[in-house]
Amino acid sequence: MAQPLMPHATASWLVDNTALTFQQIAEFCGLHILEVQAIADDTAATKLTGRDPLRSGELTQDEIERGQADPDYRLQMQKEPDQAVRTKGPRYTPVSKRQDKPDGVAWLLRNHPELSDGQIGKLIGTTRSTIQALRERTHWNIANIQPKDPVTLGLTSQRELDAAVAKAAKARGAEAPTDARLDTDREALLEELRAEREAQAREAEAALAAESGEVEAETELNADNLFKS
Repeated sequence: MAQPLMPHATASWLVDNTALTFQQIAEFCGLHILEVQAIADDTAATKLTGRDPLRSGELTQDEIERGQADPDYRLQMQKEPDQAVRTKGPRYTPVSKRQDKPDGVAWLLRNHPELSDGQIGKLIGTTRSTIQALRERTHWNIANIQPKDPVTLGLTSQRELDAAVAKAAKARGAEAPTDARLDTDREALLEELRAEREAQAREAEAALAAESGEVEAETELNADNLFKS
C-alpha cells in the first residue's frame, strides 16, 4: 500500500487536526500504532512539524470524514507522492558503504588507468580531490587502503563500469577490453542448455517408444482373444 511522502509528519498532522483513530492513522501512514501514540503524547524522539496531506493531494476532506464516521474504515491514498529523481550531483552512497569508496577508487586507478578522474568520481560518487590524493598516494589513510572491485563492494554496477571503460577506450582510439570470463561462462551455459535439450529429446523418444510398445502388446493381446473366441 502506498504511503505518504513524510509518514511521521503526516501522522502528526492527522493527530492534531482530525478525529481519526490511531489505528486508522497508523495504517494510512504505514506506522505502528505505538508510534502514533507516541506522537500524540509528545513522547516521540523528535518533535515533528505536521504535514498537511490535503495540501499535497494525498487525502481529501471527504475521505477524512468517511474515516471519522466509521472507525473501521481504511483511508485510501488519493494521490501517490511523486518519486524524487536525482538528475545532478554526486551519486548517493549509503553510510555503511562510504568507507569502502577509497578501496574502490584505488582498484579503478590500478586496473583502469584509462578512466578520467571525472569518470571515476561519477562511478564511485567521490570527489576529485580524494581521487587525486589516492593517485598521488597522499591520502590520509593510504596505509590501510586495499584496492577492491567497486562492483563487488556495491558502489557501482558492472554495466556502468563497462560503459565507462568503453567510453574511455573510444576516446583514446583503442578497443575496449573484454572480459574473457564472460565468454567462458556463456559457452558453459550454452553447453549446459544443449545437454538439457538432448536429455529431454532422449526422454521423449524413450517415452514414445514405451508407449508404442504398450500399444503393440495390447493389439496382439486383443488379436489373440479374438481368435480364441
